[in-house]
Amino acid sequence: MNLALWLHRNALAHGQRPAVALGTEAVLDYRAFALAASGCAQWLRARGIVPGERVGLFLDNAPEYLVALWGLWWLGAVAVPMNARLHGREAAWILGQCGARACFVDARHEGELAPHAPAGLALWEGVPAGSASDLDRPAERGEDDPAWLFYTSGTTGRPKGVTLTMRNLRWMTMAYVATVEPVAAGDSCLHPAPLSHGSGLYHLPYVMNAGVNVVPASKGLDEAEFFALAAHWRKASCFAAPTIVKRLAEHVRRSGIAVEGLATIVYGGAPMYLADLEAARQVLGPHLAQIYGQGESPMTISVLPKSVIEDRAHPRWRERVASVGLAQPMVEISIRAEDGRECAPGEVGEVCVRGEVVMPGYWDAPEASAAALRDGWLWTGDIGRLDEEGFLTLLDRSKDLVISGGNNVYPREVEEVLLTHPAVAEASVIGRPDPLWGEAIVAYVVARAPVEATELDAHCLAQIARYKRPKVYRFVPALPKNNYGKVLKTELRALELQQTTPLGQDAR
Repeated sequence: MNLALWLHRNALAHGQRPAVALGTEAVLDYRAFALAASGCAQWLRARGIVPGERVGLFLDNAPEYLVALWGLWWLGAVAVPMNARLHGREAAWILGQCGARACFVDARHEGELAPHAPAGLALWEGVPAGSASDLDRPAERGEDDPAWLFYTSGTTGRPKGVTLTMRNLRWMTMAYVATVEPVAAGDSCLHPAPLSHGSGLYHLPYVMNAGVNVVPASKGLDEAEFFALAAHWRKASCFAAPTIVKRLAEHVRRSGIAVEGLATIVYGGAPMYLADLEAARQVLGPHLAQIYGQGESPMTISVLPKSVIEDRAHPRWRERVASVGLAQPMVEISIRAEDGRECAPGEVGEVCVRGEVVMPGYWDAPEASAAALRDGWLWTGDIGRLDEEGFLTLLDRSKDLVISGGNNVYPREVEEVLLTHPAVAEASVIGRPDPLWGEAIVAYVVARAPVEATELDAHCLAQIARYKRPKVYRFVPALPKNNYGKVLKTELRALELQQTTPLGQDAR
């Protein structure tokens, strides 16, 4: 079924309920939201977009973002939301890889994308809602038709387009209301985090059950605004990286405000250390839940619900809340050895998952799909163990992924940019634990000519998103390598922990 049927149904049954808000102002009720999406679909159809074609969204958070997304689904097209913080060159590569016909942009992103856009790509500034006066029915779509291409960085340094189908997104939505937060009509979801990623995925349960999706007037995270919106809209939830949770907790601690109207802060996307969780719980109250997932199984591998986090009397409470919880009800989790053997409880191996939410594959990448999907299981690349009770603990990542501020950064992508600088002979990028960002990006550089860190910083900023560039550059005469010439990042990480150079508190 087409997910847009949820919006169509709510337009008929809950037409006067608020659907989309900007700050404290409801800008669209459900009938107006559905008419805007239907009108957008008509506008797209008039420009030759047909079901199954890809259209990008390179926009800051805004109510119009949701109109564009649902307009594409209403038509039966495939949405390609992209991180609004990407460099225009990076966004252009994604649009070219998926063969997008067009891309919705705002004024800022049009200027960044236009010089790099693939030939023939139409850039549409703004999101036209068309002129629909009566609701037509959304296009017929099958369960396995793609709906969202979720681009996630790969070990090669190039992003891979995770194909999320109507089925995947529907089951992801069911997982949220089943185990994370039951959503009733009128409940609210705040979006200080990007709609292109987790926050956008988690807006779906609120459309399905006639809740209201709230875009902050700041279009991002302003801590005082966040709590004011929660108090205004009530029963407010959001998705947040641990970095955001820490900022919210620190704001409450400093200001002494009373936390009102908050339902659930769902944290994920990066490690949450136990000390940080306990500190946040002290000031935010019993409103924290954790999810573990990845684009390939969106938000739905495991869940650590509020009930477990609040059960401090349990004798294994600390071990439980240090885990990422239990398998979601629509998936199976298995820990597998390299040879495919299933590991016993307590044994360490690669986390594998299968179920209705797992992607069918990467867009136009059969080799990568075959490597990730084996024998019916998604091999996540994460290393962990299951205990006797079924709680999953993540220990490490088999890939060299760095998660900084909730954003995934693959070192090779940064290394390849550094190596294009004429003064750089070799470079290796690692992550270092950081109290604010979760992990900070550190570049070890072997220079062939004199070069300053500021010059390398400018070089990176000209080619990749700001959050991907290193926080610090360490110049070394050589990189540690094994007999095969492979850089030993384990040795670099050990060396980094001995460093005393401050990393700073860059606001990004």
